[in-house]
Amino acid sequence: MTHPLAEKFAKTFGAQPDLMAQAPGRVNLIGEHIDYSQGFVLPFAIDLYTSVAIRIRNDGIIRIASSQRNQHFETFEVSEIKPGYGNGWVKYPLGVLWALKISSGADIFIDGKVPSGAGLSSSAALECSIAFGLNELFSLGKTLKELALLTQKAENDYVGVPCGIMDQSISLMGKSGNALLIDCRDLNATLIPLDLARAGLQLLIIDTGVHHALVDGGYAERRASCESAANKIGVESMRQLSISTLEDNKEKLSKTEYLRARHAVTEIARVLETVLKLEDFDYGAVGALLNDSHFSLRDDYTVSCPESDLVVNTANTNGALGARMVGGGFGGSVIALIDRAETGKISIAIEQAFANAGYKPPRFFTSLPSDGASLIN
Repeated sequence: MTHPLAEKFAKTFGAQPDLMAQAPGRVNLIGEHIDYSQGFVLPFAIDLYTSVAIRIRNDGIIRIASSQRNQHFETFEVSEIKPGYGNGWVKYPLGVLWALKISSGADIFIDGKVPSGAGLSSSAALECSIAFGLNELFSLGKTLKELALLTQKAENDYVGVPCGIMDQSISLMGKSGNALLIDCRDLNATLIPLDLARAGLQLLIIDTGVHHALVDGGYAERRASCESAANKIGVESMRQLSISTLEDNKEKLSKTEYLRARHAVTEIARVLETVLKLEDFDYGAVGALLNDSHFSLRDDYTVSCPESDLVVNTANTNGALGARMVGGGFGGSVIALIDRAETGKISIAIEQAFANAGYKPPRFFTSLPSDGASLIN
C-alpha cells in the first residue's frame, strides 16, 4: 500500500520519491531563552511531525511543494541558492539546502503537522526533516549533532532568525519516554526519564491561538541584551554568570540588560533543579519551578502575553501543579502539569476564561515524549 505522502508527491511531481523522512516538533519542559546563552535546556520531542518526500533530479532545478500550500510547487535554481534568495516559508528548506551544500536538483514535498506559530518549533521540524532526509539520500555522513548545527546555521544565516540550538537538537535526537538535558555549550545530551503517566500526571499543551513570528526583532533584541550584559561583565555568556556576580555588577548594566540577564541566570539554575526533582519524583517541586519560569519570562524577559498569562493563572487556580509559556514568546502555547483526572475540569475552565475575556477559543492537546527524526518506510 502506497504511503499517503508518496501519493501526494506523485500527484504533484508525477513520479515516486526516492526517500521519505520525518522530524517532530518539541515541548521544552523548562529552560526558555537560554540556549543561545550556552545554558542547559530540558525539551522533549512530541508526536506531531513534519514529513518530507524527496527525489533527486538530473538537473539543477529545485522544486518545493507543501500540503499546507495546496500542493503547488515553487521552482528555484540550485546554483542561485544563497542568503537573500527566496521569500516566505520556502526560505527554510532553501536554507537547509544551502547549509548542507546540496548542488544537485531535487523535488521536495512537505507535509507539516506541527502547528505553526504555536511555540512548538514547527520551523525546526521542517528544517530537520529535510536535513535528515538529504543526509541519507546524498550519503553526506553527517552526525545528528552536525545536522543540528547545520540546521541552526540555516535558520540563523539564511532565514534570519538568531535562534539557539535547542529546537534542532531535540527534533533530531529525541527519544521516546525521555526528556533530553542538552548542554547548549557543547551539545552533550543526557536522557532524563519522563514517565508522568506512572504518577497519574500529564502535560496539557494549550495553544493560545496567538501566533508569533520570530523574525520581527523581539527575539533578536533579547539575545543582544544578554550578549551585551555578558560583555560588560566580562564573561563569555550567561552560563559563566552567577546571580551574586550579576548583582555585584548591576551598576554596569542598563535596567533592561540586568533583567534579561537575571532571567537567564535563574532559568539555567531552574533547569538543573528540575532534573534533580524529576529524579526524586517530586512533581510538586517541578510544578513550582514551571511557575517560577513563567513569572521570570513574563516579568524579566517580557515575552509573555495576556492570553498566556490567563492560561497559567486559570490552570493554577483550578489545580495544576504548575504552568508556563513555552517557545519564543509573544504568543504560542502554554504547558500545564496536571493530574490526568483534572484534564476536563482545567480545559473547561481555560475555555471559559478565554470566552469571558473575548479571546478566540484555545486548542488543547497532549503528547508523550517521542522519538526524533527518522526515515519513513
